[in-house]
Amino acid sequence: MYQTFRHFPPPPTPLQSPAMPALPLAARLRPASLTDFVGQTPLVGPGGVLRRLVDARTLHSLVLWGPPGCGKTTLIRLLATETGIPLVEFSAVTSGIAEVRQVIAEARARLEAGEGQTAVFIDELHRFNKAQQDAFLPHVEQGTIILLGATTENPYFSINAALRSRLKIYQLQALTPDDLSLILDRALATLGTDHAAISLDSDARQLLLDLAGGDARFVLGALEVACTIAPDHAITATVIEQVLQQRQLLYDKTGDQHYDTISAFIKSIRGSDVDAALHYLARMLEAGEDPAFIARRLVIAASEDIGLANAMGLVVANACRDAVEHLGMPEAHYPLAQATVYLAASPKSNTAGSALHAARKAVQQGPVPPVPLHLRNAPVPQMAREHGMSVGYRYPHDSPTGWLPQQYLPDGVTNLPYYRPKPIGEERDIAAWLKHLKTPPSGS
Repeated sequence: MYQTFRHFPPPPTPLQSPAMPALPLAARLRPASLTDFVGQTPLVGPGGVLRRLVDARTLHSLVLWGPPGCGKTTLIRLLATETGIPLVEFSAVTSGIAEVRQVIAEARARLEAGEGQTAVFIDELHRFNKAQQDAFLPHVEQGTIILLGATTENPYFSINAALRSRLKIYQLQALTPDDLSLILDRALATLGTDHAAISLDSDARQLLLDLAGGDARFVLGALEVACTIAPDHAITATVIEQVLQQRQLLYDKTGDQHYDTISAFIKSIRGSDVDAALHYLARMLEAGEDPAFIARRLVIAASEDIGLANAMGLVVANACRDAVEHLGMPEAHYPLAQATVYLAASPKSNTAGSALHAARKAVQQGPVPPVPLHLRNAPVPQMAREHGMSVGYRYPHDSPTGWLPQQYLPDGVTNLPYYRPKPIGEERDIAAWLKHLKTPPSGS
């Protein structure tokens, strides 16, 4: 369930013994030192904080947060190796409280024997539940262990606040094309010792880099299979396409990618960038996002961001939501595309929401004056006679224009007006009408 490492040996030699199964290429290429590590230069390059920890031969409890294939596990192992600190590895998928207690007991024994602290590495830390995370808390606080975690999920949501406050969070980035190209060169050199005259043409290389999404494991896995099936070990773009069949997008329908992509989608609509909005819509649909979720967000955007500048936006968005519900995929992508383009191309106004926010703020801060008597409900005539309720109310439809001047706001209301229409789209007409109502008749 867990393994203890005091030192990590160098990576296996490229040639495997006939009696031993070949390790995956990604495992064979794991760097033996921090100098050989590719990527994350701000953290591990000269002057980087993790590099300084290694130079000082010390470690503190930390979490590496980043996308798949960016080097989190490799980097943590290298930190332990180069600082000389014993490392115990956990998998949050297969380990439980019993294993946690055993590791803590062994770490305490080593500490009491004068052998120093033990580093405990939990891969996929976000998969540990609250009770499992809490089990580490006192031992991190007391210094019994150095907790090292790796996660693809946002630790500000996936790790308990109490434990998170005792960990330093370092965010790793997806590898750049230059990083992946360097890894590709190393992989080709390694595979070249196994297969004579292996080659990767420029189109195949570019295709791999384009589809990788910053994931070194993706590149190495595809390359390894391609090398096996390529005629004469000559890897072309056609071979890569055969291996991949379909690009696997970096997307988690309940994690950071889900929220980041829908955020970019809505902000692109708000910014009237039709192409960007369609790009993020395509990413979500290709990754299998729930189309009903996208449709609901379009309804929100229609009211929050388009608003009264184009009131039809809400009608279109609601029609899209209904169509998605009745059609299902794949046909539902048509109304989703139509609504996305319509909303992104519409003039934008948030004045309705801003007006309500201003009104609610005024009500919350008070005072809240009583409703004027002439606007109050008087369901029986006695209330009007004895208390003046509804007395003096002027019915707007008695006027040919549908409007009559009278007081609606209570006395003492300040910070007006709440609603400030923009001079764009349909709101231009609304603004003109409201201005007309407030303009005294000529000759008055």
